[in-house]
Amino acid sequence: MATAVVIGGGVGGLTAGLALRLKGWDVTVLERAPALENVGSGLAVSPNGLRALDTVGLGDPVRELARVQGAAGLRKADGRWLSRTSQERARLRYGDGVVLLLRRVLVDLLADRLGQANIRLNTEVTGLDPESGTVETESGAVETERGPVETERETLRADLVVAADGIRSRTRRQLFPEHPEPVYSGVTAWRGLLRRPEGVTVHSAESWGAGLVFGTHQLAGDIVYFYATDLAAPGGRAGDERAELLRRFGSWHQPIPAMLDAVEPGAILRNDVYYLAAPLPRLHQGRVALLGDAAHPMTPNLGQGACQAVEDAVVLAHHAGGDLAGYTEARLGRTAEIVRKSLAICRATKIRNPVAIGLRDLGMRVAGRFSADLMLRAMDSVLDWRPPVPAGPSSGRAPTGRA
Repeated sequence: MATAVVIGGGVGGLTAGLALRLKGWDVTVLERAPALENVGSGLAVSPNGLRALDTVGLGDPVRELARVQGAAGLRKADGRWLSRTSQERARLRYGDGVVLLLRRVLVDLLADRLGQANIRLNTEVTGLDPESGTVETESGAVETERGPVETERETLRADLVVAADGIRSRTRRQLFPEHPEPVYSGVTAWRGLLRRPEGVTVHSAESWGAGLVFGTHQLAGDIVYFYATDLAAPGGRAGDERAELLRRFGSWHQPIPAMLDAVEPGAILRNDVYYLAAPLPRLHQGRVALLGDAAHPMTPNLGQGACQAVEDAVVLAHHAGGDLAGYTEARLGRTAEIVRKSLAICRATKIRNPVAIGLRDLGMRVAGRFSADLMLRAMDSVLDWRPPVPAGPSSGRAPTGRA
């Protein structure tokens, strides 16, 4: 039986582990944290992501969590719509709408389907040989009879190593040491969760102002997910991030002020936004394949970060029995284009010049009046993706991709 080691227990890593296991691989997922991802935020799974999840049997369980209703789209800071669509239009065009759900819910679904026996927590990769597939690990927090905490070291050998170790991927740096690291986009982002305030209606929408964005989404269980961005120097932090958000967005349209009044300050996360400006030369080397943020970190403006990681995972599993060059060929161009598209939107949200803002908003309003499906048509190349069709049972052979 072919063996695979997956570095990273996030959405992409767990999907890769599950997709490979379903093809008959012996899979071990290594996660350096003592628990699987429990970030208090939401994520979007669009039609392309749902089709990818269908290949591992989780599309329908995720669809059941859909709560988006009514109009969705872009608004001004005063609440006027710039462009809008609906779930019904999305379903007519793509066969599916967009599902917003808690990140930890998707992680739990993937982990339960993969099986806890295939996941090792609190395990860090300390060495990797891409050509042989040798992975050196160190597991911490091991209590001995004498009391002190020791570490256990182990050497694993795999036919395939999947590097899903995030935006600051050590594996990417090892494989491509001369390639530039992700760069700062110029914006910082806040994310938060709260229970929907009584009497408040929440649309799935983004509101744009002068360099500012605020997004709102209704999730299952009467939970509301929001995010916001603003131009800022990297590394900035405030003692009270809710106060920072109220200062920026407290005068915007409802339900934004009501949500900020209701959210607990400790439920707000803040992170600077980075992206990979130049695509990698390839997404594999030797027996190692990169996926998700390790391969192509992007700004969140298209809501495609998790979806592209899931796409990567199922395409990798499709190619894993043969030459990994097929994986690079299938994914490198597509993900590079999505990084560019997302960055273009990010740049549009950063505009602060009043004249430029007026022209931007006018263009979106006029275009929306001429075509109610403008927002959807602009996303066709992203959302119309289909997973590869298996040619037959996996051979179980070790991948032959080489740099």
